[in-house]
Amino acid sequence: MMDLDSLRISLVQESRELLGEMESALLAMEREGPSEERIHAVFRAAHTIKGSVGLFGLEHIVKFTHALETVLDEARSGSLACDGNMISILISCGDHLQTLITGIETKAEPETLQPELQRHLLEQLASLATHPAAGGAVAVVAPAEPSESIVEVLEGRSGDAVDSDAWHISLRPAKGLLRDGVDPLSLLRYLSGMGRIAHVEVITDILPDLSDLDPTAAYLGLEIRFETEADRQRILDAFEFVSEGSALRLIPPHARIEAYLQLLEALPESNARLGELLVACRAVTPGELENALRLQTQAGPAHPALGRILVSEQIVPPNVVAAALEKQHKRKAPDSAARDTRIIKVEAEKLDRLIDLVGEFVIANASARLAARSEGARASEEAIANLAHLVESIRDSSLGLRMVPVGEVFNRFPRVIRDLSKELGKEVAVEITGAETELDKSMIDKLGDPLTHIVRNAMDHGIESREVRLAAGKPAEGTIRFHAYHETGSIVIEVSDDGGGIRRSKVLARAIERGLVTPGQELSDREILHLIFEPGFSTAEAVTNLSGRGVGMDVVKKSIESLRGEIELDSEEGVGSVLRMRMPLTLAIIDGFLVGVDHHSYVVPLDMVVECADLPTASGPAARARSLANLRGEPLPLVHLREQFSLPGSPPARQNILVVEYGGRRAGLVVDRLVGEFQTVIKPLSRLFAGLRGIGGSTILGTGEVALILDVPALVTRMEHADSRSPALERPVTPLLEGAPA
Repeated sequence: MMDLDSLRISLVQESRELLGEMESALLAMEREGPSEERIHAVFRAAHTIKGSVGLFGLEHIVKFTHALETVLDEARSGSLACDGNMISILISCGDHLQTLITGIETKAEPETLQPELQRHLLEQLASLATHPAAGGAVAVVAPAEPSESIVEVLEGRSGDAVDSDAWHISLRPAKGLLRDGVDPLSLLRYLSGMGRIAHVEVITDILPDLSDLDPTAAYLGLEIRFETEADRQRILDAFEFVSEGSALRLIPPHARIEAYLQLLEALPESNARLGELLVACRAVTPGELENALRLQTQAGPAHPALGRILVSEQIVPPNVVAAALEKQHKRKAPDSAARDTRIIKVEAEKLDRLIDLVGEFVIANASARLAARSEGARASEEAIANLAHLVESIRDSSLGLRMVPVGEVFNRFPRVIRDLSKELGKEVAVEITGAETELDKSMIDKLGDPLTHIVRNAMDHGIESREVRLAAGKPAEGTIRFHAYHETGSIVIEVSDDGGGIRRSKVLARAIERGLVTPGQELSDREILHLIFEPGFSTAEAVTNLSGRGVGMDVVKKSIESLRGEIELDSEEGVGSVLRMRMPLTLAIIDGFLVGVDHHSYVVPLDMVVECADLPTASGPAARARSLANLRGEPLPLVHLREQFSLPGSPPARQNILVVEYGGRRAGLVVDRLVGEFQTVIKPLSRLFAGLRGIGGSTILGTGEVALILDVPALVTRMEHADSRSPALERPVTPLLEGAPA
């Protein structure tokens, strides 16, 4: 049994998800106007939270959500206008609910959770009732279900008459029945006053899981056997107040078999068994069905079909059984193929533990494979090779558990941008693409702060005022775009705006003023733009709530680099800016390519490896000075790992080049030997090595040796600053294997 603290955690998580949906719907209403679907989304969120917190006796939240729910219910009916004022109040109410939910998490007393603000919001909600929807106001009448009702009396014109003195009543109520004030039990009590209810079959096929259950929705269908002397009209009058969207079907006493066939065809249930179908339509009583099942059991292993027993015992006419079987056959297949997706919430610590164990499994498998190879045990090698495929599948499945859509973090920003727009007096729209792109959950959690800094910077420095934009021939409304996509083993997240761009002259002048650049120093456009990532750098003329302290973009760069990522900035004056972040897909386990220099081993992420090439034999100091190679007529910057990491000794007569690519740029890593593909478990380095350039982590080989994982983005970036005047190789390099470097 779950303890109270676990239930509270679950309540907080689900409530925050609902509040996120509520906020998204309200922002959409503010931008594009109210609609039935959006009003329902807000109502459902408030109503579900109210029901959940009520289980914990949190009356201060119940009271608040009840007032909110009342206003939303009137908005659904169209009696209240969903204007800008109402939407602003609802957004403020959502913010206060966030505070109250956080109070559940921290176990705070209600008196400490802004009671004055709550009273003020309750007064605002009450005041909305004095502004009913007028003819010119925007109001949405949102029926809970389709307005068409089904009321049928089925008698049938063919077939024998069924020997029954009772009426059969089949009711499938609209889900809004309870919200419309109709109590199904009162219907049964009313019917009891006209006759005798001989049997009631409750149909629960559409009843959802408890976590998805709406307490105000009607999910239960009814099949009723009703013995009465009342006429047809009086029975129909009993259901006069059943809400629109319900389905009511009556079969009178002694009706023809065709009536039951029609009812069988009309039943909406998709997973009923034959006996249940026959009981539901009153073609057989529960007692008769029980007797038939007993006969079937007594017949032993070779028992006849239930339908055959019902026919042979003259309990049900053959054509009724045939119709029920046809109904069952048509419904069974699609139901089994369209099962609901189940979501199980798992504590993050348990998931991290699973990933760690899978990592150890990968290392142990590599060690076993190496041992079998050294012993020359052919059978063991083959068995371990098969095991390696399973390990790889387990690894991929385990890592997939932590992958979540990047839209989870993107969806926070429409609200942030809305609030900043009001504060700055600017009109800004939000566009989100690639939200379905998946990224490791641990990285998603760390992207919120840097993206917030980027957005605030774009709003303050990038997007111009309405007047400036119109004067420049731009739309009055600016746009900030979020875009995510995959690229060579990395995920790229772009945040762009169509503002005024970055004035390089202003950045350079401020850098000279602060001593970051000496006067007359030549810098490329990229180097000038990247000055804004220097600690304490700011071009703001005055300190405001948004900028001027120089702590924004420096934080962004450090945050992205802590995730083994890289940040790029492109900007065009008068057009806008694009800030691009490249990060690895996962922080735990990767496929790598193992190389060696002297007695040391290094791993390169396999997704960044393009091909292998042979470095032509050369001797003397000139060989060490070469920083470019000729690869099929294209210059290829070289990184000599022996020199990069100051390794002793002389290189062998024959060296190899591992061509890597990152962010559209290529470089060649000069190594002594190429080992091949290797499944790598990333182990973080100690803080003592935080300033080490070119190394992104470590791993353990099957031999127990520690190998360093190369930071390819850092190495490729380093080569951009290499001296382009270094002599190229006199002879072109010879590719060994392209596309698959194993």
